[in-house]
Amino acid sequence: MKPVLEISGVSKSFTMHLQGGVSLPVMADVTFDVRAGECVAIVGPSGAGKSSVLKMIYGSYGCDSGRIVVTHGGEITDLVQAPPRQILALRRETIGYVSQFLRAVPRVPALDVVAEPLVALGAAREEARDRAAAMLTRLNVPQRLFGLPPATFSGGEQQRVNIARGLLPDYALLLLDEPTASLDAKNRAVVVDLINARKRGGAAIIAIVHDEDVRDAIADRIVDAAHFSAAA
Repeated sequence: MKPVLEISGVSKSFTMHLQGGVSLPVMADVTFDVRAGECVAIVGPSGAGKSSVLKMIYGSYGCDSGRIVVTHGGEITDLVQAPPRQILALRRETIGYVSQFLRAVPRVPALDVVAEPLVALGAAREEARDRAAAMLTRLNVPQRLFGLPPATFSGGEQQRVNIARGLLPDYALLLLDEPTASLDAKNRAVVVDLINARKRGGAAIIAIVHDEDVRDAIADRIVDAAHFSAAA
């Protein structure tokens, strides 16, 4: 079976505009893949470029060279060459992303923040809200918070809203950037169960997880960011 995601020969540098346009190489020859039902964990020290890899897959960062190929529904897309409209469609239909920090629209209730990706996929709003409520309950978010904007929540509560939003749709590819960093042991265990359930459902997952116990519980394979650091 063809991988859901194939990354080959990807390099990335940042231009330091406030320092005379100096180019700072970050990564070179990033090459790995991930298949349906598999979780690949990216490990390495802070600053090695782990989060940048996820942002390149999601289309938030451009690449200097290489290919990032996503296969879903019989369609093959090179994200490095894809136009913005196609990347937005892939984000809506194929690629879920749980970042380290929740960036929700201000004043929107948590229930609608979580339900919004399902509505964008065509689900009826009430059905989407019901599924969002069930996911928030599974993640131990109190019902009294459902109608409040997440900006008023604690860090752990915001992270659980973020996880609920990212894991609720049936995305073929999931990008997880420290999804359990702000959580206590009870809620970490819930998230591990949810991630493994998504694997059993056929999702391909790339995760950055510093907690070794969580990593051991979800990862099938390890990719060391040190191997593609430009400083290596």
